[in-house]
Amino acid sequence: MKNQNDPYELRPGVPPVDVYRHLRTVAGLSDKAAEAAALGLPNTWFGVVLHHGDEPVGMGRIIGDGGTAFQIVDICVHPAHQGRGLGRLIMGALTGELDRRAPATAYVSLIADGPARFLYEKFGFADTAAHGSVGMYRTAATH
Repeated sequence: MKNQNDPYELRPGVPPVDVYRHLRTVAGLSDKAAEAAALGLPNTWFGVVLHHGDEPVGMGRIIGDGGTAFQIVDICVHPAHQGRGLGRLIMGALTGELDRRAPATAYVSLIADGPARFLYEKFGFADTAAHGSVGMYRTAATH
């Protein structure tokens, strides 16, 4: 997935735990414990890592059961590389894979942080409250 004149390359897969944690925190997302990341990353249904040369500068993943439910997570781009349409490139790869392999009746969700909602709307995502449902969440430690 590389254009000869483009210094960025999108590669399928997930980053190593240390890179995953670094990309999340530098992009302003919450950190995840190394143990949690080590357990979760191998369970990725599909993921991509964005490279600038040999340096990972962005990522995105899809998690889910492979048939009925999927969630897009960990969409982030290093701040030094933001504003170049790279989030759109990552989302395009993820939604393209869903279009190719996920059943048409599968439910695909995500949590939009701040202005990222405008990017996600371009890929067909809408507020769940508009359809009589409300998105909810909790952390494992909440209960």
